[in-house]
Amino acid sequence: MIQDRYSRQILFEGIGREGQEALGRARVLILGCGALGASHAEMLSRAGVGCLRIVDRDFVEYSNLQRQTLFTESDAEERLPKAVAAKNRLAEVNSEIEVEAIVADVNFSNAEELVSDVDLVIDGSDNFQVRYLINDACVKLGRPWIYGAAVSSYGTTMTIRPGETPCLRCIFGEMPPAGSAPTCDTAGVVQPIIASVSSVQVTEAIKVLTGQTDQLHGSLLQIDIWRGDWRKIKMKSPDADCVCCGKREFEFLSEENQETLTSLCGRNAVQIMPAAGTEIDLARLEESLAKSLKTERNEYLLRFSLDGRTVTLFRDARAIIQGTDDVSEARAIYSRYVGN
Repeated sequence: MIQDRYSRQILFEGIGREGQEALGRARVLILGCGALGASHAEMLSRAGVGCLRIVDRDFVEYSNLQRQTLFTESDAEERLPKAVAAKNRLAEVNSEIEVEAIVADVNFSNAEELVSDVDLVIDGSDNFQVRYLINDACVKLGRPWIYGAAVSSYGTTMTIRPGETPCLRCIFGEMPPAGSAPTCDTAGVVQPIIASVSSVQVTEAIKVLTGQTDQLHGSLLQIDIWRGDWRKIKMKSPDADCVCCGKREFEFLSEENQETLTSLCGRNAVQIMPAAGTEIDLARLEESLAKSLKTERNEYLLRFSLDGRTVTLFRDARAIIQGTDDVSEARAIYSRYVGN
């Protein structure tokens, strides 16, 4: 069946039969299965990557369907976990490959295990906390990974090969402050930027998996699909002073640098406590949120409500999310509206 299914891909001189066989042996971790992750999963499954491990903590909602191409209205109606819905759909796309669906939050306790037995990690996450965590895990274990992000009409991506290229922290030394970066839920997003960034990420993944690293674009690639702008910032050598790949201090893999999520007994609420030293500009965040949500703010806190949940944010980026005792749901809400 391989001859029929992948015949056009085998004809492409960049892949050929040997490359196709390499793809069939490959194991890839897809980190997050939202807009980017769903696109990655479909393209990699159609390309014949032998094993896809899809990790996501969230469930399908109707607002996802505009850009998350694997999912259907029935998935949203049933509120299926995204990883499970993706596995179900991919079984119909390519029954020859293995798809592992993991419904979980990626954190310091499981990151290394998730990365340890794959050949490559491709980013479909929605927050910098997870990206810095995976950067630490991939650098520590020597696994290539492909960073990608998209919001509004803008996207960016880079391919990271530990020991060969700069890592994420070489380029972005510190995470942006909580609430400072736009998200799809505060700035919106058009589907074509998802397709564009994902196409570049998956192409880079295929190059790595087929051993054609000389063909990688070797840059921090920035795209604004609305303006038609593509910009490549050439990457230099890894930074010898980088905390992660230079000094090999894996801060995000350590428990003391993690946020704390606590279900508040008897209150049907979850408290999220970011790592020490985090601060948030409440006025700036309110300006973004007020475009789609009713907000209230004073000098101490910012409050907004959605779908029966009330979120109270404090200046130290701590949040209390009332209306749920599910820490995964609370973390997903925090990521969507606050970031990081």
